[in-house]
Amino acid sequence: MASVRMTQITALVLRAVAAGYQYGFDVMEACHLPSGTVYPALRRLEKAGLLKSRWEDAVDAHAAGRPRRRTYFLTAEGRRALPEAERKLSDVRRLLSDLPASEVERA
Repeated sequence: MASVRMTQITALVLRAVAAGYQYGFDVMEACHLPSGTVYPALRRLEKAGLLKSRWEDAVDAHAAGRPRRRTYFLTAEGRRALPEAERKLSDVRRLLSDLPASEVERA
């Protein structure tokens, strides 16, 4: 199992999947991030063993009139990594709140 650096992006994506956002597009909307950011993070998290994924059945997708979707879900290791992700996001919120207002507006 590979390791993954817990960046703000990986922490956001991991938390979104933990909150029940199962599909890449749903994770994009929940995190307010583009596909070029979310899908690589999902692949890194899966490679590290924090997420698993599976493709939905083609017949079900066809019956719903859409392409197949890949479903992401947390592994046991992913659940154990959640506190680290929450700490990372909490640190980012704290750092942003410590910036003077003029610095936040320029960012």
